[in-house]
Amino acid sequence: MATVTAPPAAPTESQPASSLGSQIGRSAARASRSAFAALLSRDLAVLKKNLREFIPRTIIQPFLLVFVFLYVFPKIGQGVGGGRAGGESAFATILVAGVVGLSILFQGIQSVALPMVQEFGYTKEIEDRVLAPLPVSLVAIGKVVAGALQGLFAACVVFPIAAFVHASGVVPHLTIHWLILITMIPLACVTTASLGLTFGTRFDPRQVPALFALIILPITFLGGTYYAWTTLHPVQVGGFPWLQALVTLNPLIYITEGFRAALTTAPHMHLYVIYPVLIGFAALFLRLGIVGFRRRVLS
Repeated sequence: MATVTAPPAAPTESQPASSLGSQIGRSAARASRSAFAALLSRDLAVLKKNLREFIPRTIIQPFLLVFVFLYVFPKIGQGVGGGRAGGESAFATILVAGVVGLSILFQGIQSVALPMVQEFGYTKEIEDRVLAPLPVSLVAIGKVVAGALQGLFAACVVFPIAAFVHASGVVPHLTIHWLILITMIPLACVTTASLGLTFGTRFDPRQVPALFALIILPITFLGGTYYAWTTLHPVQVGGFPWLQALVTLNPLIYITEGFRAALTTAPHMHLYVIYPVLIGFAALFLRLGIVGFRRRVLS
């Protein structure tokens, strides 16, 4: 006599969905991992198809900064730091570390915040993503991971540009501290991508000009790209270094100072300040971004 096998029973209050998933063939955790990997692969595939846009977007900003400050200004006799022996090369060394941090910041904004503003506002593509079989929070984290990988590429691009684009006699003298560098790059990439997630869930397309004018621009110029944090001490009112204290609210200052510690022997902010504060910023931005993401997709 043939034996008839009964189908798996429907989940009950005492039998969670993950248990039923294991009966069908895979657990909820495995399904989430597979869906997360698929979303990340999709983002990388889209990036590969858009390399003609991505590569110029990534290269143009660090190239112009290095070209203007390290090539054009020295050529016309207005090089920064040219009033003292080796001053232009010293500025070049300071600038390269700042440009690495700034490139990572812009990549986090451009690769996470701006696409999310469009997906929430125009394309509605985000609705397809949240239908994937994984928690909504993991969809947001997938955006951060994809943005962090693009930030890693942006950081690597700066070094060949700085090596070849400079006037004669103006040479960045980099002293690489590998342990700091290999820990600072992923931390900076995750922090800026998480910041991009926060911006992307709190701005709509009409507010993008205000985002750049009121937030990104001050972050850029007060983020230590062109100067070290330690050199701000003389800017005082009543003996209080107000600007040096004010810029500590800027996450970019910790990134640029971290790369100065990783790439130079110049004075910089203490590492026991840089690492905890950056980790705190990364956790804060990621938390705010996930909360904002959940609110937008579930409302």
